[in-house]
Amino acid sequence: MNLLNLFNALPGAVAQGLIWGITAIGIYITFRILDIADLTVDGSLCTGGAVCIMMMLSGHNVFVAMLAATCAGMITGLITGLFHTFMGIPAILAGILTQLALYSINLKIMGKANQAINVDKYNLLVSLRYIKGVPFYKNTILVVAICIVILIMILYWFFGTEQGCALRATGCNGNMSRAQGINTDFSKVLGLMLSNGLVGLSGALLSQYQGFSDINMGRGAIVIGLAAVIIGEAIFGRIFHNFGFKLLGVAFGSILYYIVLQTVIWMGVDTDLLKMLSALVVAVFLAIPYWKTKYFAKSNIKKGGAE
Repeated sequence: MNLLNLFNALPGAVAQGLIWGITAIGIYITFRILDIADLTVDGSLCTGGAVCIMMMLSGHNVFVAMLAATCAGMITGLITGLFHTFMGIPAILAGILTQLALYSINLKIMGKANQAINVDKYNLLVSLRYIKGVPFYKNTILVVAICIVILIMILYWFFGTEQGCALRATGCNGNMSRAQGINTDFSKVLGLMLSNGLVGLSGALLSQYQGFSDINMGRGAIVIGLAAVIIGEAIFGRIFHNFGFKLLGVAFGSILYYIVLQTVIWMGVDTDLLKMLSALVVAVFLAIPYWKTKYFAKSNIKKGGAE
């Protein structure tokens, strides 16, 4: 195993980790703030990528295409939110239904299973080709890092507003929030829209980065996003207490996830097993708080009693 190969692959892993970091921040909003496991993201990531690529292929500016991708992602979140609040469908099932419908919608948007875009013919914001040998201001890592910082600043401001605080309160205690006059249904829909809007933006960046949008590009997005959230919390949770820094920690978690993934590939592990490894990592990290309270807390009590 040549260590130089791993070193050369790391910039690409960091760039991809940053792009998925935006998805992870979106998942953090639903999973940690709203306390909803939203499976819409497996479909909305592809929707964002499909809309971005098709708009650019039809002659639109990259920023207009990315804005449209973000709006498309927000619409998918709106649909899930209405399924959940207006139709009374449980949140996890509402996400599955939207994700299922998006498979057909994404096929219609693209016209076929995948659409490619050539970096030489179109003015892309990010690309695999923009990792090395380009001016620093075009470097994909720098561009996506700036995007994440701007997004975190906007989210930090929003969650400090009255509506943002209402959204956070809804996730903490829905019954108490309703008693305080907060429209919890609106807060849930807004949170789902915000989350999937970020996922749609991430899909737009990812499709540009890899040079194509594919019908299966969002498959497993929820697992990757949760892995990034959990790794970020486990490593940076005790360091970052400010809300903005917590979001930054999630983005760092995504980078670490892809660095670990690249290292595993470099070590020669069968790539067919990567999804399973990701699922196991998420399962273990989700189980740790439960194990702490059920097993370790009891053992500590016994030791204290014996003393």
